[in-house]
Amino acid sequence: MTGVQTCALPISPLDRHEAFVEADRCYFCYDAPCMNACPTSIDIPLFIREISTDNPLGAAETIFEQNILGGMCARVCPTEQLCEEACVRMEAEGKPVKIGQLQRYATDIAMDENAQFFARAPLTGKKVAVVGAGPAGLAAAHRLAVHGHDVTIFDARPKAGGLNEYGIASYKTPDGFAQAEVAYVTAIGGIDIELGQALGGELSLDGLTRDYDAVF
Repeated sequence: MTGVQTCALPISPLDRHEAFVEADRCYFCYDAPCMNACPTSIDIPLFIREISTDNPLGAAETIFEQNILGGMCARVCPTEQLCEEACVRMEAEGKPVKIGQLQRYATDIAMDENAQFFARAPLTGKKVAVVGAGPAGLAAAHRLAVHGHDVTIFDARPKAGGLNEYGIASYKTPDGFAQAEVAYVTAIGGIDIELGQALGGELSLDGLTRDYDAVF
């Protein structure tokens, strides 16, 4: 048949039993090659061990400590070319531990319960402008808020999220996940988002540097 295009189907999330079974396959390597292959250096053996002991919130905290956008990464990161390709079970059996799905299992539980693992430090009185409400801007804003700074994110588009909202196939992130993640990240407080504000249009670098203590 010609003229027909297909796309990969979304992978179903693991249920509790499936997560236990998959976590039990991990060798918890001391010098874990999966961790070395992770661009965000998440302690993969630790979070999988936490899942195996029925502590998914602890696993989520381990993930979010390194990557506050770990929920989206669990959905779209090419794990088959990174951590899972490096998994020792891949070398031995051709079937790696499903690291990405385990990460999604933990982060989904945390987000569903709105479990917040970080508290703001005493307020510094400093104001920071972040240009762009994409992954880098959101991650920077969250870390700045943790340290007690007040943050305003400016974005030219009508929705926050950047690449996560506008650049990823919708079947990978159904049910408005990108916006749910924005809400989760900003729930720490101290982060305002102003949309329809473009650098070079409504905003100028001179104006931002005049009105804020720092600009990202």
